[in-house]
Amino acid sequence: MTRNRIGFVAVLAFFAAAPALGAQSVTVKEEKPGLLKKAKITSEAAIATAQAKVPNAKLTSAEIEQEGGKLIYSFDFTTAGKSGIDEVNVDAMTGKQVGKVEHESPAAEKKEAKSDSAKAKAKAKKP
Repeated sequence: MTRNRIGFVAVLAFFAAAPALGAQSVTVKEEKPGLLKKAKITSEAAIATAQAKVPNAKLTSAEIEQEGGKLIYSFDFTTAGKSGIDEVNVDAMTGKQVGKVEHESPAAEKKEAKSDSAKAKAKAKKP
């Protein structure tokens, strides 16, 4: 009987950790080199805060960036049965959510990706 309990507890622990394991497979990209070193909040803690806002969603991308004078983590989540993404921003200095969870349609997501690509190309051209 004890062996069965141990096995049951191990299975429960695995499923409890599963969302965090999935989140760990996403690498936090830096808008500029060195931003992760400036953050007081770890990416893992920020992911946990963001995941709590969209508990049934899967983390698909993560970035740390300067936005509006703040250093923030920006996380994109997808939810089964729902189109587009939900974006959650977390302050990298305090660990608190910044703004509301924003939903982006697939069209808005494409537009943003195109804009980000154009900005990156413009930065690359500067000497």
